Amino acid sequence: MLLATMGLAALAAATPAFADPIPLAEISRYFNSFRTAQADFSQVNPDGSLSTGRLMIHRPGRVRFEYDPPEQTLVMAASGSVNIFDARSNTGPSTYPLSRTPLNLILDDTVNLSRARMVVQHFEEGPTTNVVAQDPEHPEYGNIRLVFSANPTELRQWVVTDDSGQETTVILGTLRTGVTLGSLLFNLDSEMQRRGLVSNR
Repeated sequence: MLLATMGLAALAAATPAFADPIPLAEISRYFNSFRTAQADFSQVNPDGSLSTGRLMIHRPGRVRFEYDPPEQTLVMAASGSVNIFDARSNTGPSTYPLSRTPLNLILDDTVNLSRARMVVQHFEEGPTTNVVAQDPEHPEYGNIRLVFSANPTELRQWVVTDDSGQETTVILGTLRTGVTLGSLLFNLDSEMQRRGLVSNR
């Protein structure tokens, strides 16, 4: 988790302290102010290894993680499913429902963090606001801890704790919103064809 600690230290040096955490209504407004976003990211994996790549978000329900070589993994969420492509496999992606992942909470068509029992923690930590959210109907799916800087409100990182208790930390570079993202970036059949794989759908 060294990279995550360094990221928060950099935030502390660059951002003045605030007396209160950013209100949930303001954080919800922030997410609902954009439909598309893109950023470089660094990821601390559950085993402590580090990965880097590019993140693309197209709400509702679409996200794409392109990992840098030598990893060459691709994670793409669209049409209600998360698809994980492993460059070492020629059998197609591993697939599971997006609704079973905590990331689904911020990919909703309308983000409302004030929804009953969605936010289980909301606190200030140094110069940042932390929000821990989970699906109130299915807390067993895990949770996501979102870290924001203020003035203006900006998502800086998140920590996903999955249903097995493993943590993955994603630290974002500058999140550029309102960007143009082609629909093929989130098209499973197109990605399968590009990789020379046969779709079973």
